[in-house]
Amino acid sequence: MQPAAESARCDNRMITDAQQVLAVAPLAYVAIDAAGDVVAWNRGARDVFGHRGDEVCGRDLADLIIPPRFRPAHRAALARLAAGGPGTVLGKRLNLFAVHADGHEFPIEMVLAATSEPGGPLFHAFAQDVTIAQRVSRFAAVEAAVARGLIEAGSSHAAAARVAEAVGANMGWKVTELWLADDDRRLLCCTARHAATGQRLGAFAVDELELGVGLPGRVHQRAGAVWIPDLAADKVSFRSRAAATIGLHVAVGVPVSAAGHALGALCVYGDHIEDPEDTLTALLAGIAAQVGQYLERRRSEELAVELARTRNEFLALVTHEIRNPLAVITAATSLLDEDLETFTVTEQREQLRTIARSAQRLSVIAEDLLDLARLESGNLALQLADTNLTAIIHEAVQAVRPTAEDKRQTVRVDVPENIEVYADPYRIRQVADNLLSNAVKYTPGGGTITVTAAVTPTDITWTVADDGIGIPAADRPHLFRRFYRASSAVERRIPGTGLGLVITRTIVERHRGTITLDDTITRGTAFVVRLPIAAPPAENG
Repeated sequence: MQPAAESARCDNRMITDAQQVLAVAPLAYVAIDAAGDVVAWNRGARDVFGHRGDEVCGRDLADLIIPPRFRPAHRAALARLAAGGPGTVLGKRLNLFAVHADGHEFPIEMVLAATSEPGGPLFHAFAQDVTIAQRVSRFAAVEAAVARGLIEAGSSHAAAARVAEAVGANMGWKVTELWLADDDRRLLCCTARHAATGQRLGAFAVDELELGVGLPGRVHQRAGAVWIPDLAADKVSFRSRAAATIGLHVAVGVPVSAAGHALGALCVYGDHIEDPEDTLTALLAGIAAQVGQYLERRRSEELAVELARTRNEFLALVTHEIRNPLAVITAATSLLDEDLETFTVTEQREQLRTIARSAQRLSVIAEDLLDLARLESGNLALQLADTNLTAIIHEAVQAVRPTAEDKRQTVRVDVPENIEVYADPYRIRQVADNLLSNAVKYTPGGGTITVTAAVTPTDITWTVADDGIGIPAADRPHLFRRFYRASSAVERRIPGTGLGLVITRTIVERHRGTITLDDTITRGTAFVVRLPIAAPPAENG
């Protein structure tokens, strides 16, 4: 019996020593009885779970640290162990979720042991918070998935989809969006969106936003991170309210930039946040930087292609739009030189008029090219003055009316009697001439051209619409590109240089305005120009 007694005494001494060690150990130690009530709680448990020992003794552990959705399974397993059932979880390293005293969930790694005591079995849990370890692993997985997606993607669109999926799937966000700026239309476009399985989107799923609108717009405008801790309380954006209605509670967005220029925004939305704001923002900023570098590289490649395309289109312009009038001039002068004596005065004048028309055509092309170069380089000064837009519109209408009448077209004008705007009258007349001449040119005989305008205290909306051949949807994104001509015009062999709309847009933008194509009409074409009534004097120069 002596060895056994010594062993018992030794055990008693070791238990006392173990209790003292556990009390100060950094590892969380929790002991519960068969009913699930806490009987031991060390300093490490206080640090991990946020509860003090004097607050928890005798309380049900499930109510303290186990998420509500897991409590029934916990209590059932505890009852089986207390009844002597098989302990399949004892001694194993378990990865679980716990609830902190402040209410947030976090991952833990835990080992469970059981001892038989005079008062019944005790269950001992040794746990540690593995948030940082999991975060590092998850962040590495996200960055690797993003890098792989960018490398393997065959296009910018495919790359955006891979990025959104990598961030959403690996981080567990309910919705991930990548927005990029469309400089031509002055909009932000959702290039890619990834939603968790079963996540409904409803009115939240918009694909275009005006600059500065919504979380993507605010991120892009500030060129800095934006954190929304409570979407329901955010009164700035309708999207925040829409997000709250579908169960999204928090959101964060970071800018996608390249060479110091904001290209768009990477935004994530979730039902809870488990990562600290600064840590999560840093991760998203790193991913956004990868995307920005990728886009910069892709745009450099696309620029090289664009330059080659522009060169080819310029050569096509030279060989067709310039060569044709030159050929007419050459033929007419040669004919006059050879047969001048045989021509009547009327025939001679007809040949001269032919030469004059072709020379005028060449002059227009040359002036368009020079205007485009001056406008795009910023070397063309605007001569701003108080300008009567109504008078300019009527003068431009009168200029195209003979051509319209030849084609039996109707030109309708519905504008206020006197629209005053601070602008360059010559350049605004150029805008009116370009839009009206295009409307007449691309509208078949018998068609109608309509010019309208409306005025608010701050700006003017001016529309030139027609019921002509229209512009195919595939061509619309390219309309304001140099030398670009819609397929509908090319197929009908309607002459043009593809410069008029580019010049028009540049003039409008130099006046701090916008020009867009109205996508709501089903027949013909309508261009909408918006001009501020008072342009800044700094534009004059």
